[in-house]
Amino acid sequence: MVRGVCLVNLALSDFLGAVAPLGGFMFGYDSGVINGTQDGLEHAFNLSKLGTGFNVGAILIGCSIGAFAAGRLSDRLGRRGVMRISAILFFISALLAGAAPGSELFVLARLLGGFGVGAASVLSPVYISEVTPASIRGRLSSIQQIMIITGLTGAFIANYVLAQAAGGSQAILWGGYPAWRWMFWMQSIPALVYFLALLLIPESPRFLVVRGREAEAHAVLTKLFGAEAATAKVAEIRSTLASDNHRPKLSDLKDKTTGKVRPIVWAGMMLAVFQQFVGINIVFYYGAVLWQAVGFSENDALLTNIISGVVSIGACILTVLLVDKIGRKPLLLIGSAGMTVTLGLMAYAFSQGVFDAAGALQLPGGLGRVAFISALGYSALFNLSWGPIMWVMLGEMFPNQIRGSALAVCGFAQWMANFLISVSFPWLLVNVGLAPTYSFYALSAFISFFLVKKLLNETRGRELEQMEG
Repeated sequence: MVRGVCLVNLALSDFLGAVAPLGGFMFGYDSGVINGTQDGLEHAFNLSKLGTGFNVGAILIGCSIGAFAAGRLSDRLGRRGVMRISAILFFISALLAGAAPGSELFVLARLLGGFGVGAASVLSPVYISEVTPASIRGRLSSIQQIMIITGLTGAFIANYVLAQAAGGSQAILWGGYPAWRWMFWMQSIPALVYFLALLLIPESPRFLVVRGREAEAHAVLTKLFGAEAATAKVAEIRSTLASDNHRPKLSDLKDKTTGKVRPIVWAGMMLAVFQQFVGINIVFYYGAVLWQAVGFSENDALLTNIISGVVSIGACILTVLLVDKIGRKPLLLIGSAGMTVTLGLMAYAFSQGVFDAAGALQLPGGLGRVAFISALGYSALFNLSWGPIMWVMLGEMFPNQIRGSALAVCGFAQWMANFLISVSFPWLLVNVGLAPTYSFYALSAFISFFLVKKLLNETRGRELEQMEG
């Protein structure tokens, strides 16, 4: 009988761990749908390269605000409640972005989508960490990255199919509208699925205890772990909250003794910022532009995005198998070392390129193949390590009292770093070149190796109530 109850409880944890990462799918889809639409945007809105960068990067401003607001709002409205709001924002953003007559409304639509992406990015992993046992927490939290990459790949596939059906991203498809507009409208379908799925899950028991709703928390924990374990867990969660029983607030991020920001918060911000400084979202947002810049056709560039997405999903699956066995920190170190090498190889290949009469970069000899294979290796290494593990650790490394506030700050830092890297790329591509740009990403990967060794503690197998900071 006990075995049967345990299996039911694990099945429920797996179900909740499957619904919450749908936010990751929307995160990935909303981030990836822009990839392949830049030519349409430039033509329809008469944009300069800097204007294209801003239209592409506008979502990231919304993401930074959404991540910060979600961390704090989730301490008031609940993890589930804020995720539902994000699903509604995804839906509205998809419709507006596709219909936008000009750059101003398009930027507004992407900002709204960014609010949803930012909220989902921080709340999906924290919800998973708060409803699953420590023994499988890393595995289920890693599914977040699989869903992000699946969302990206889904967007790449949808963009590719729509462009093929129309004869190009700017060609007319259905209803007299070009294919690039339908690329945005397609996003409304998974947004609706995400919202409906969120109606099926309970609120986080950790949030319920923080809000003094212990009976509700006990009911959720009973379904997850059984009545006896639920009683003990409620008491354990209560013991980790502030001694004066005040509600979580931003000032909790400061150490009461020193008055300085807690070291664990700086460690989380380091994770958040360097995940972006290694340049992964250049592949996400500008993959088609990058490969066209080195001589690929638009069709081949879109197809290359799909190949990269499939390789990345395979790497994420490997992370799911390893994260609860070898731990978080070793995977981060492997990723930092591997990305340093692969990014360095890409920088070298790009440094040997020459421009043809049309101004397109051509890579001599076999360097085009070196760049392509290195890019695939880089994507695989990122998605084996920093891609999923950053979200796993941010969801579990902070004590209960400061988790929402710490996520607000770290999420804001992550998306601002994303914005700086992504918006600067079109300008850097034209004015600086691919080689120096990728050299910076390689240097960031190199530095991240030593920061991980110094600042991070392993969290594998530890209950959330055991986290210190």
